[in-house]
Amino acid sequence: MNNKIKVGILGATGSVGQKFIELLSDHPWFEIHELAASERSAGKKYKEAANWIMQSPLKNEYAEMIVKDCIANLESKIIFSALDANVAGEIEQSFANSGYIVISNARNHRFTEDVPLVIPEVNPEHLELIKVQKFANGGAIITNPNCSTIGLVLALKPIEDKFGIESLNVVTMQAISGGGYPGIPSMDILDNAIPFIGGEEGKMESEPLKILGKLNGEKIQFAEIKLSAQCNRVAVNDGHLECVQINLKKKAAKHEIIKTLNEFRSEAQQLNLPFAPKQPIHYFEEDRFPQPKIHRNLENGMAVSVGRLREDNLFDFKFVVLSHNTVRGAAGGTILIAELLKAKGYLDKYI
Repeated sequence: MNNKIKVGILGATGSVGQKFIELLSDHPWFEIHELAASERSAGKKYKEAANWIMQSPLKNEYAEMIVKDCIANLESKIIFSALDANVAGEIEQSFANSGYIVISNARNHRFTEDVPLVIPEVNPEHLELIKVQKFANGGAIITNPNCSTIGLVLALKPIEDKFGIESLNVVTMQAISGGGYPGIPSMDILDNAIPFIGGEEGKMESEPLKILGKLNGEKIQFAEIKLSAQCNRVAVNDGHLECVQINLKKKAAKHEIIKTLNEFRSEAQQLNLPFAPKQPIHYFEEDRFPQPKIHRNLENGMAVSVGRLREDNLFDFKFVVLSHNTVRGAAGGTILIAELLKAKGYLDKYI
């Protein structure tokens, strides 16, 4: 007997929607029951509506599914949203008001006061905000952070807990897959780097403060960290590399920080969630590591790699962070949120 939980995917034909399908295809807890997309795709077989760009072949069971419209009349009450931000806000809210729980990869509701912005290893307690949400019929929205934010904050979490963070500067070199498909024209990105990604720096300067903040009743008290970000698009397929400079509140030795990073574990590991990396942060001693081509798929793309920790002339320390932007930073991270919700009983009333 199949006891898997049936789920639906909104925005299923896009690149993030396809990554959801790829990652959920053999999931031990969840089963894709419905695929939904725009009106131009609704009514078609998925294989006719989607230009499949994943490396793994599209399974026939999904290829033959009829795509539904993004209207809140789906049978599955647990919804993954891969919708574009241009349309996600209103659609996700309509599903929540109709009694669905929406786990979203879009930015629209990330700063709604009672909507948790969650990285399971960092702030699982923020899920308690679901209980104060006022969507009709018991619906809820939970959001996954920006892809570049996730790698950064995962690396910051154990440092913040042990030493405290006063301020930091981050400069990103972000993969082209972060711009969706078909993305940047090849003549623009080959032999080039683009020192601007619309809206990205604002997300990186604000999202960590909510994620690292403290749950205070019915809202989050944001962390008091000074944060500056510069974001660049580079000619790498997958994997966001970030150069971080940081000032600490307490003095720390290099070996203490490395030990803190390598030993970091969280509730996600204690619960043995299917998508949780066994070791969330891997530190590399080699000066030339981490590199996107070599380390982005570490622990199925769900772990974060850190390297080059050293003292800095302007800040206390500087280091490099790498994370897989479409797995850990998008669909995989969102699926891990759903696993945490299930393990802690938040999904019970929707099953």
